[in-house]
Amino acid sequence: MGMRSGCDGVVRPRSTRDDGGTGARQISTREIDTQELVRRHRPTLDRAAETIRTREHWSPYTEDTTAYGPDGAANGEAAHRRSRGGHLGLGQPGRDGVVGPSPAEGGERSPYGGELGISYDHHDPAVLLPAMRAAIPVWRDAGVETRAAVCVEILARINARSHEFAQAAMHTSGHNDVMAFHAGAVHAQDRGLEAVAYAVAEQTRLPATAVWSKPQDGAAPLTIGKTFTLRPRGISLLIGNGVFPTWSGYPGFFASLATGNAVLVKPHPRAVLPLALTVQVAREVLRGAGFDPDLVCLAPERPGEALAKTLATHPDVAIVDYTGSTPFGDWLEAHARQAQVFTGKSAVNSLLIDSTAHYRDMLANLAFSLALYSGQLCTSPQNLLIPRSGIPTDEGHKTYAQVVADLGDALGTLLADDGEAGALLGALLGPEVLARVEKAAAGALGEPAVPPRAVVHPRFPDAVIRTPAVVALDAARAEDLATLSAEWPGPVFFAVAVDSAAAGIELLARTARERGALSAGAYTTSPDVEAALVNACAEVGVMLSLNLMGRWYITQSAVYSDLHGTGMNPAANAVYCDTAFVAGRFRTVGVRRYGGAG
Repeated sequence: MGMRSGCDGVVRPRSTRDDGGTGARQISTREIDTQELVRRHRPTLDRAAETIRTREHWSPYTEDTTAYGPDGAANGEAAHRRSRGGHLGLGQPGRDGVVGPSPAEGGERSPYGGELGISYDHHDPAVLLPAMRAAIPVWRDAGVETRAAVCVEILARINARSHEFAQAAMHTSGHNDVMAFHAGAVHAQDRGLEAVAYAVAEQTRLPATAVWSKPQDGAAPLTIGKTFTLRPRGISLLIGNGVFPTWSGYPGFFASLATGNAVLVKPHPRAVLPLALTVQVAREVLRGAGFDPDLVCLAPERPGEALAKTLATHPDVAIVDYTGSTPFGDWLEAHARQAQVFTGKSAVNSLLIDSTAHYRDMLANLAFSLALYSGQLCTSPQNLLIPRSGIPTDEGHKTYAQVVADLGDALGTLLADDGEAGALLGALLGPEVLARVEKAAAGALGEPAVPPRAVVHPRFPDAVIRTPAVVALDAARAEDLATLSAEWPGPVFFAVAVDSAAAGIELLARTARERGALSAGAYTTSPDVEAALVNACAEVGVMLSLNLMGRWYITQSAVYSDLHGTGMNPAANAVYCDTAFVAGRFRTVGVRRYGGAG
């Protein structure tokens, strides 16, 4: 299917709606044959359905950057440059002003330096939400297959623009080049397709019709004909985050759309562009397929508007997807009572270093995990739990101090060159992240064990980049325990002295249970320690990674195979992806007819 995008031969639709934001509704002209979409995308959907069953490796969206054409990267950069300083309008109803282009007006600033200068339309919810509601019935009645095929077509067109999406991720969220293309583009697309596959599976679990027949002694069987009709919940609100707007946003976006709902996207003010481009593509495909494009709309907010709270508690909003800080996630769960709320919140992740037969490989893997994206990943291991008596290794016994010092040396070797360091670390998201690093370096959090240093990016000298700061803490000290029990997003890590492996496991479990965790890790050669870790992590609901070496890291999550989150601890009440993540987005209504008529 050419560049593995699955979009060859599809006529790109001309805009049939240019109402200047007045809300005047026009009929979409069908330019895409939806049945042809179903035929073309059925193999992809079938393979996705099989893969979520087997949990094997597979992706229709290649990580090979050269597969998107010899000029793919250059074209993506050019498209991004053209977007800067411009206006991204979507022709949605209820336009009542603009957001941006300056940060003071709600515009974005690249973590690599410079304002994006993009302005977006602002919309009145009193006009926008009714238009979205009105778009649902035709989409709902199109059926599961058609909705799924349209969703896959949206993903296919996004995939064809992966380099452009990577640029958007880089210059809003500070991703490095590789992470921007992976998490900001192709892996996010995988998450979206995974959600569609689960949505199809759940919506086809019941038959559309059935005949129920109960034998009766001496009489004809009692026969009832039954039909089961799917109904979406309504309008689904996606509240985007600034770290991974697409990777975190696509599961809810496509799960809701595939189950017949309309989707309203409220992006993070710092990262509007990736989700604005997503909405642009989705509206293009929907319009071309003959559906009302107002099924998918964008709602950027003005500074201080608190639009997410207004929308999340609106009676028309039936589903809320949110990934971000715990305080606002808790607020949503408490106040958006009319909606099904899916949250991913703060995580305090721990990793136990008990013993290893591959000391240098362990240090190399751990150093990379700490450095990747400057520790701003929700799966980064913040607390490194090390027995105060030291650990056995293939190089002999290593004291706590030696392990910490050797980790510092591994980080120093990995990040010695500014060019390579900048490519791995990425840029800090904002001044609040830099403040945490400076606090750690100044000794305000504990004894600085590995000091951070500033990195000058060869292509972006204005980017704020720091190597990891490692702080030595002692679990026996109450003030240190309070510090490591909080989340410190960014390149701030704690080398925590614990009494024993058992004490480390207890601390890991308690932190996950009380504060939430999305990942846990360990290096151990002891079967008993491993068994205790497995049991503890199962109890508190956190994914455990054991003895990772080479090129697989605790921060990574394999789409279609790994489950991101468990819903069992405060870090998340939802999972990317499982059946519960999609099943609550629609309902099934039954009709019974006496005599067996369907």
